[in-house]
Amino acid sequence: MFKKYVHLQNFSMLTFKDSGLNDALLKGIETLGFQTPTPVQSLVIPAALKGVNDIIALAQTGTGKTAAFGLPLLQLSDPKIQHVQALILCPTRELCVQVASDLSNYAKFDHHYKVVAVYGGTPIDAQIRQLKSGAQIIVATPGRLIDLIERRAVSLAHVARLVLDEADEMLNMGFKEALDTILESVTGKKSVWLFSATMSREIRSIAANYMTNAIELKAGGHNESHANIEHVYYVCRADDRYETLKRIVDATPGIFGLIFCRTKAEAKDIAEQMMRDGYNADSLHGDLTQDDRDRVMKLFREGTLQLLIATDVAARGIDVSDISHVINYGLPDDSEVYTHRSGRTGRAGKQGQSIVIVSMKFEPRIREIEKLTKSTFKKMTIPSGEQVCQAQLMNIISNVQKIEVQHTEIEPFLPQIFEQLRDLTKEELIQRIASIEFNRFLSYYKNAADLNVYPRVSRRYEENASGNESRNHSGLTRVFANIGELDGLTKREFTRMMTADVGVPASALGDIHIQRTFMHFEIDPKFVSQVKKEMAQLNVNGRQVRVDDATPRTGGGERSGGSSRPRTESKYGGGGGYGGGEKRGGGYSSNKSSGGGGDRRRR
Repeated sequence: MFKKYVHLQNFSMLTFKDSGLNDALLKGIETLGFQTPTPVQSLVIPAALKGVNDIIALAQTGTGKTAAFGLPLLQLSDPKIQHVQALILCPTRELCVQVASDLSNYAKFDHHYKVVAVYGGTPIDAQIRQLKSGAQIIVATPGRLIDLIERRAVSLAHVARLVLDEADEMLNMGFKEALDTILESVTGKKSVWLFSATMSREIRSIAANYMTNAIELKAGGHNESHANIEHVYYVCRADDRYETLKRIVDATPGIFGLIFCRTKAEAKDIAEQMMRDGYNADSLHGDLTQDDRDRVMKLFREGTLQLLIATDVAARGIDVSDISHVINYGLPDDSEVYTHRSGRTGRAGKQGQSIVIVSMKFEPRIREIEKLTKSTFKKMTIPSGEQVCQAQLMNIISNVQKIEVQHTEIEPFLPQIFEQLRDLTKEELIQRIASIEFNRFLSYYKNAADLNVYPRVSRRYEENASGNESRNHSGLTRVFANIGELDGLTKREFTRMMTADVGVPASALGDIHIQRTFMHFEIDPKFVSQVKKEMAQLNVNGRQVRVDDATPRTGGGERSGGSSRPRTESKYGGGGGYGGGEKRGGGYSSNKSSGGGGDRRRR
């Protein structure tokens, strides 16, 4: 079926002038800042301008595919002919609008082509009126185009060239039947140009049924990620994903990011939480009206919105070149989806970073994605509270250095300002300026918990010969505490309490054995004194927490450390939990500052 294959590494790069484009189009793209063709443009434009061959172009999102098919499509269309000569199919309304806008910009100095975008979510009558007034090129989503065909509002009889943009996305969204109907309706087509990031069986099926002697052009292997995207991942407990997300964002001042969630409900929930926490964020999902989608996308394209939380379906077709980070709030079910997600950053020659937040259970899937994308993932340590504060402080100082001073406007106020600040030294003034924003983060992240998950080491309990000291073979000391299950204690909450309130890193803890009314835990000996001192400030329903050295195990009941309570004891309740210093029901309280509270506003 496929006549030949062209590989990027065997293809010499062209200038746009050498590609065969006319002077008017060259002037248009020069005005837009186009200088050197991207790999996919170098491959596709000369082949497409011949106008006779079917083309399969494999290239990632954000590599310049729109210009690759749009420029030759414009040059091959005749503006004097009023009927539809070219059809471009896109998976989403956002991409549909973007492509139509790009084509109009390319042709700024060329003929006055009429490009009409038709898509769902807006009144169909207005689009029918546009089509009836004449159009050379239609950019459409499959569903809306089927509606127009059924209403006999559009004729595809004279379409010479058909472009399938992000064909794999359209198939993933369930448009296979619609594509078949449309392709069968375009009876007079001369060529079909298919663009896809992946080459699935379904794509091959379309090529076999509707394409003849196609030239396959590969700008890098399919499924491969961009070379200018760094892939990193963070491992945390499942319940700590949201806190980890906030920690990553706070440690990355100036982030302009797209956060992917698996479901609409999750996207809405995360967006609402982030907005409540003062972040400049909003969501994009299937339940939004078209007006709301347009509003959110306008803010995001303009850079007014810093963080966009979206589902995979809603984010398809987002074409924003300045996204610095893509954050995967968990891994997608289909590893190929990761290719599309990460492709939203690192565009137009810029560097980008694709981040995955994953629990230990799903960490092995990182290796699968590495193999699929032929990229390497770097495991990162979740930033500590101190690291977040440092990053924010240095960002404040950097902003002070970069700020543009309006000398004329501020001049009249300077004498009053100097008088007001005359008692401050240079050092004191700098400290106060930096503290305006820094204090918010310092308050929130003081004594913040360590969210990292560390590999477990062997902690088999061994008594020494004398029986006076309790240690395991890895050198950890065994300690007793008078709190247990009846106090609402769990291993996860105890670890959180130790890191947030006591200041002990999770890596210093060993085995944790929780009984109904007491517990034993293993800890690095150098932290024992600190634990005894700090935990003495905690209480459960007014009862002071007590920590002692544990006696060796003798196999007898729940007795330990010279203290025992009957199993029936329940006066302390069981509804409480241990959440970083915040009192919950019958849980413990502390006079210590924790990493879970504080009022914050976005920078």
